[in-house]
Amino acid sequence: MIRTLIVDDDALTLELHRSYLERIDGFVVGGECTGARAALTAVLEQPPDEPFDLVLLDITMPDGSGIDVLRGLRARAAAVDVIAITGVRDAATVRQMAALGVYQYLVKPFPFAVFHERLTAYRTYREQARSTAGEATQAEIDALLGRTTGTIPIPKGLSAATLQKVTSELRSSGAPVSASEAAARLGMSRVSVRRYLEHLTDSGIISRSARYGARGRPETEYRWIRRTDAD
Repeated sequence: MIRTLIVDDDALTLELHRSYLERIDGFVVGGECTGARAALTAVLEQPPDEPFDLVLLDITMPDGSGIDVLRGLRARAAAVDVIAITGVRDAATVRQMAALGVYQYLVKPFPFAVFHERLTAYRTYREQARSTAGEATQAEIDALLGRTTGTIPIPKGLSAATLQKVTSELRSSGAPVSASEAAARLGMSRVSVRRYLEHLTDSGIISRSARYGARGRPETEYRWIRRTDAD
């Protein structure tokens, strides 16, 4: 379980984010804080056997800012990830938080669907980080940095978490697969999987070709582009 600390100076927002988090598998609320000093203390003084894995961090608080909290955590090399959840849209603040290693920057207000997508993507990132060892591929490096396809934006309507699953399936398959085959393995619809496969093809992550040998029209198959293929 991903132990999460929720930090916000508004009681109703704390309650809302707690209810959101409790609806997502793999997360547990480990604590709540309403101020910057309390947040910093909560993370740094947590017992070693029960550390926080993630902080949902507000930016504007009465006794300090989320930037102050994040600076304090990084100065003490605290091994905790941070997702900023704030109404602050100032570009300078976003740049500062990004420079300090914030994983996501989520602007309030937002529906549960957006919260769910971002937290699910973070969960996938943690799973990827734990499973990757030795020399990493470019896709694995992108995933470890919290990205799925480098600087290529994800089209509207596609989920970052699902895209990562489709990407992992193609990479681990070892052989070309069709949309129908990938859909069966992932437990998804063929139409939905095909959208992700076409996006990965357009991004240069996988290649597309026709599969002959059966009666009727040839079926489209997709394969992972290995390093030797791209050279």
